[in-house]
Amino acid sequence: MKIIKYDGNSPVDKAMRSNEPLIAAISIDGKTAVLSQIDESFEHHILLQKTDIPSESINKYFRIVFDKDGADWTFACPSNYKGISDKTRRISTFYKDGFAVISEFLAEIGYLCDITIPKRYKRHIESLE
Repeated sequence: MKIIKYDGNSPVDKAMRSNEPLIAAISIDGKTAVLSQIDESFEHHILLQKTDIPSESINKYFRIVFDKDGADWTFACPSNYKGISDKTRRISTFYKDGFAVISEFLAEIGYLCDITIPKRYKRHIESLE
């Protein structure tokens, strides 16, 4: 996985050593991830813009805010995810793919932590119950 640290290695590495919150956008295909200190980007679409990725590409990325204690996944399944028209299957596939790709990213940067979906983002999953 190609990892792009916004504003270079030094600020991100310092934030990692201090266990400051970070923000990351990880491509759905698992090939690229961009990350920065949360105070540098605030939102995922801003992070993408700052790294010269069009912000309208946001639906091509899994999005997390994390530190060494855990990762909060902004769970927002695109309506056209992988061209799957059945909502239940689409959300289920997004869920499985997301956990795999996000886990790989976190392990690659040395963060072995829980991945959670905050309550405000669980509406997609809860709609399937």
